[in-house]
Amino acid sequence: MFGFLKTRDDPAAQASVTPPAPRASWGERLKAGLSRTRDTLNTPLTELFSRAKIDDELLEDLESTLLMADCGVEATHWLLAELKATVKRDKLETPSQLRSALAKSLQTLLTPLEQALDAGGHQPFVIMIAGVNGAGKTTSIGKLAKHFQGQGKSVLLAAGDTFRAAAREQLTTWGERNGVTVIAQESGDPAAVVFDAINAARARKIDVVLADTAGRLPTQLHLMEEIAKVRRVIQKVDASAPHEVLLVLDANIGQNAVQQVKAFDKAIGVTGLVITKLDGTAKGGVLAAIARQCPKPVRFIGIGEGIDDLQAFRAGEFVEALLGASQ
Repeated sequence: MFGFLKTRDDPAAQASVTPPAPRASWGERLKAGLSRTRDTLNTPLTELFSRAKIDDELLEDLESTLLMADCGVEATHWLLAELKATVKRDKLETPSQLRSALAKSLQTLLTPLEQALDAGGHQPFVIMIAGVNGAGKTTSIGKLAKHFQGQGKSVLLAAGDTFRAAAREQLTTWGERNGVTVIAQESGDPAAVVFDAINAARARKIDVVLADTAGRLPTQLHLMEEIAKVRRVIQKVDASAPHEVLLVLDANIGQNAVQQVKAFDKAIGVTGLVITKLDGTAKGGVLAAIARQCPKPVRFIGIGEGIDDLQAFRAGEFVEALLGASQ
């Protein structure tokens, strides 16, 4: 009846235990995560780029393909203009050459969005996080906490979403998982929660404060004013804060993401974006739309539920995973 003890010490028994499969690299997970968008692009692109020549019909069909992947009208027209200029300048003749040119143009478009978040220079470094309900905001905060801990920084979470009790509980769970203190109240003013959190961080010499806020739609003007109030209260505690205002966007909303960026930027001054759920959408081209219509640094992208499935955005890596084309 003590046979299970033998498994620990018996080399033969240990050898029979199958080791866990190695975790895929971020590049492999990103490629897998973008598979739906890639399929939307690559199925028609494979047909287009296998044609005999570059002509107006091919370019028109390419335009439709980019629009289907939610690149948006402005970004699509910009890409096509770049491609036409490249065809003329470099005297491209084959559609396969055009594919390579598309990858380079897309990377050129997205590279300005590649700006890593540096949470140094202030203690605490206050990050205010906003977004609509369901965008993955609270989950992203938990992953960001892990990210900053990986950089050797201490983190404190402010449960500023006092409107939704589940959000407070979810954030508390993330805090327990990461060994991070969470400042929360049963109810009350979200600005007061964030105020208390920043003062607590100062007293404890915490490096980073991640301040959650209640999810809201840009059309809910009274709620947008509430989040603007949170920002003003943060500035009363520290005139230089918030040092980063992150907007969490669900990639599934496609072109609506552009309107959300504009609305939240007007209310609270968005300084960076977190794009979530890229693994569940065929609309990954929305990053191109953002780059043309409301360029904000894409600090992080998410392609899964795992704690490590939120990583810094890198344009070349993204384009390679999207088109399967090396840069």
